[in-house]
Amino acid sequence: MIARLPLGRTGLDVSVLSLGAGPIPELMTASDPHRQQQVLKRALDHGINWIDTAATYGHGQSEKSLGDALQALDAVDAFHLATKVRLMPEQLAEQSVRDIVRESVHGSLLRLGVDRVSLLQLHNSVTNSRGDLPTSLTPEDVLGPAGILEAMRELREDGLVDHLGLTGLGTPSALRTLIASDHFSTLQVPYHLLNPTAGSSPDDNWTETDHGQIIDDCAAADVGVFAIRVYAGGALLGLPPAAHTHTTRFFPMDLYQRDSRRAAELATTLPPGQDLQQAAVRFALDHPSVTSAIIGFSQPDHVDQAVSALADSD
Repeated sequence: MIARLPLGRTGLDVSVLSLGAGPIPELMTASDPHRQQQVLKRALDHGINWIDTAATYGHGQSEKSLGDALQALDAVDAFHLATKVRLMPEQLAEQSVRDIVRESVHGSLLRLGVDRVSLLQLHNSVTNSRGDLPTSLTPEDVLGPAGILEAMRELREDGLVDHLGLTGLGTPSALRTLIASDHFSTLQVPYHLLNPTAGSSPDDNWTETDHGQIIDDCAAADVGVFAIRVYAGGALLGLPPAAHTHTTRFFPMDLYQRDSRRAAELATTLPPGQDLQQAAVRFALDHPSVTSAIIGFSQPDHVDQAVSALADSD
């Protein structure tokens, strides 16, 4: 059984590997109940107790598949479930923030087949001005009167969510404002071999996104950290791009192509007997302030491989 660590100030102990149900592994966003159940069963066997999904993954298909698989395995209570809400510009023009957030979460709970989730995260990027990044909002949109935080806290008071968190994309200074507000208990952020800037300062010639060592801010505020994009969307595994990578605005194809080239170069520098998959898992969890690495698994043996990388590093 893999280790569990405290998740910031939530009071929860979370497995150091978490199951990511996003569109890149094409597991929960597809229609393959048998394989979905196999992967969840294997995760459970290894002691994984956290699953991350979102209302936007497969336009709700991830949550629906996940809920069905958990019911079939009688494992609804075996995992902590985390989902997300993203407020789109066209929604903000027509509905109140409160209505958007509540409708999203009620839909998520219905698809998941549960009465509550352990964590609700804001899925929008946070920047200094709206739209600086696709769908990005500002700290004022979150913290201001009748803002997103107010709507999320209301759901927590209603017992529908236990904790509130952030997706750590956007401008580091804007994210620091939210972390410093002391209202959010977790943050998930890209942290991997090809972009370590959430945990360390970049070289002078760095040209990719700089995540501003945001993990240090989380540690100072006792905010739990999940590492995401551990395999850089599959580039560190030498896989072809997923269908989602061809269309997404958030981690687009040109980034995948650059990451693939860097991954191939990095592979030549590894010590004998180590591959990029093993190195990627170990790297994400070597940071002392990262509680768990969220990884998308497509097959049961992919879970075994991630767990084996942990064992080999002991």
